[in-house]
Amino acid sequence: MKIITAGFHHESNTFNPIITDSIDFNIYRGNEIYDAMKTYESVRGVVETLESYDGYEVIPTLFARAVPNGEVSNKLYYSLKEEMVEMMKKIENPDAITLALHGSMRVEGLGEAEGDLLEVIRSLFPRVPIVVALDMHATVSEKMLSNADAFCGYKQAPHTDCFETGALAAEMTKITLDTGKPLTMSCHRIPMLIAGEKSETGTQPMKQMIEELRDLEKKPEILAASYLLGFPWADSEDNCVTSLVVTLDDEDSARSEAEILASKFWAERDNFKFHTDSFEPKEALEQALSAEGRPIYLSDSGDNPTAGSSGDCTGLLEIILDSPGVEKLEKPLLYAGIYDPVAVKTCLKAKEGEELTLTFGAAFDTVTTKPLTKKGFVAASIKGWGDYSADMVLFRTGNTEIILVSRHIGFIGPDMFYALGVDPLKRKLITVKLGYLTAFHKEIAAKTFMALSTGSSNEILESLPYNKVKRPLFPLDKDAVYK
Repeated sequence: MKIITAGFHHESNTFNPIITDSIDFNIYRGNEIYDAMKTYESVRGVVETLESYDGYEVIPTLFARAVPNGEVSNKLYYSLKEEMVEMMKKIENPDAITLALHGSMRVEGLGEAEGDLLEVIRSLFPRVPIVVALDMHATVSEKMLSNADAFCGYKQAPHTDCFETGALAAEMTKITLDTGKPLTMSCHRIPMLIAGEKSETGTQPMKQMIEELRDLEKKPEILAASYLLGFPWADSEDNCVTSLVVTLDDEDSARSEAEILASKFWAERDNFKFHTDSFEPKEALEQALSAEGRPIYLSDSGDNPTAGSSGDCTGLLEIILDSPGVEKLEKPLLYAGIYDPVAVKTCLKAKEGEELTLTFGAAFDTVTTKPLTKKGFVAASIKGWGDYSADMVLFRTGNTEIILVSRHIGFIGPDMFYALGVDPLKRKLITVKLGYLTAFHKEIAAKTFMALSTGSSNEILESLPYNKVKRPLFPLDKDAVYK
C-alpha cells in the first residue's frame, strides 16, 4: 500500500495583528520529516504507525508548523500549498492519504486553510481515502467535511496525546484499505465557544466527557469519537464546538452517536469553569505574592502566545513593575516574557551588566497595550535557542527579570530559564504568558494563579470583538439554544 503523508499545523488568532510568515514556520520536505518527528508528535504517530504495517509504504511530502500566532501570510500559504500539491502530483496511484493538520489555521484574505487545502487534494485524488488527525481545537467547516473521509482529534488538553491521535488516523486508514469498506463520518454543531482554561481534560466536566468518548470507541462499530472545540480566539463563521464520530460503512450509527455527544456537551455548558484561581490582574498579583511555597506561578493569560496572542502585551508587567511587594522579594520576580526583536537586538549590543534605558513591548499589538521604557541591565543572553532558534535576553529592571525573545515562541517550559542561568526552584514568583500551565511548569509549581489580563487571548470571551461568528452563540449570548 502506498500512503501519502503531509502536515500543516497552525492555530491562527484573528485578534492578533501579526501576519505569520516564513520566519515563523519550521518547514520540512520529504524525508526531512524524520529528523523533526521527535517534536512533531502527531506526524510521528501517523508515520511510525503506517510504517509498522506489513506492505505499507509511507511517502512524506511537505510538513509545516509554527507557534500559534496571527493569520498566515497569503503569499506563504499559497506557495506552500502549491509545493505540497506538486509533490503529491508526482506520486502515481496512491492507495490513501493520511494527514496531520491543525484545523484552525486561517489565511489573510482567504479564511480557513484546511478546507481549501483538502478541496485541492480531493480534486487530485477523488477516489482515494483521505484521513486526517486534528488538534482538539479544530474548527470544523462544511468544506473540510466534504473533502475528507475521516477526522479524529486530540482528547487531552494540555495536548499529551498527539502521537496517539496520529496513530488513530493511521489505523483508520488501514481499516478502510484492508476491508474495502468506506469510512463514514457525522458531526453535530454545538452553538458555543469555550476557552481552553475552562476545558482542561484533567478536570470536570471534560474529564468525564473524554472518558465517555473512549468508552464509545470500544464499540466495534465506532472507529473514532471526538469533541472538536473550535478555537475561541478566532472570529470565523464556522467557529463552535463540534461532536464528530467515525464508523466503518455505518452512517446511521455515526449520526446518532454524534447527536448524543452533542446533547451531552450542551447540557454541561454552565459547568465549564476556571479551575485555576483566577482574578483581575492586580488582585492576581497580590494573591500570588501572599501565597506560601515556591515557585508560585502567575499566568498572564490574556497574552498567551500558545493561544496565538502577540506575546508583546505589557499590562500585567506594568503592574508588576509598579508593585512594592515585588520589590520586597528576596530574589527577582521572573517574567516570561516579551516578544520584541528590536529590544533583543538592542540588548545584545550592550555588555552584560551595563546599564541601559530600554523600550520594550507593544512591538506588534498597538491597540490593547503600550510600550514600556525602563532602566536596567542585561543579566544574561543566549542566541539561537530552541526549535525556532530564538535569541533570548534576561533584562533586569528593579526587582524583576524579564525574558525578551526575538522570535514568536511559547513560554512552555522552564528549560528556557535554565538556559539563561536561572533556577526556577529558587524563585518565589514566576510569571508566564500562558493560560493553564503546561505539564513542564506544573511539575515544579507550588501553586498557580491566573491573571485575567488583556491581549489577543482574553479568557473572558465576551470581551472580544467578534463580528463573523454565527449568533446566537453561548456564552456571548446567554439565551442561545441547541436545536
